Amino acid sequence: MHQQLNPSKPIEGTYVFDGRKSQRGYAFNRLGASLMSDETRAEFKADEEAYMARFGLSEEQKQLIRDRDWLGMVKTGANIYFLYKITTVFGDSLYKLGAKQAGLSYEEFLKTRNVSGAT
Repeated sequence: MHQQLNPSKPIEGTYVFDGRKSQRGYAFNRLGASLMSDETRAEFKADEEAYMARFGLSEEQKQLIRDRDWLGMVKTGANIYFLYKITTVFGDSLYKLGAKQAGLSYEEFLKTRNVSGAT
């Protein structure tokens, strides 16, 4: 079987989510997985610091959330599915997340999509 990923030829602008990244982002991903109900999302939004403390985030991880640095979270091991759960607490849609990760304004990013009226 051939290995599909060639570490010597990384694709610029991509961040491979592998076992090492998964371990590094475990606290992010546990926090994101906890945001399944309206109650937990409201609790997180009401007191971010207390909520983050429950999941053992490092100071660096907490700062990334405070800064709403979603790309920084991806780079340090946040799984995109759990990251999306975190971003929605703060009103960021999937397209807004994509815009931030692409380094574009929301309006610029929408122009790159083929979906009329996307939010």
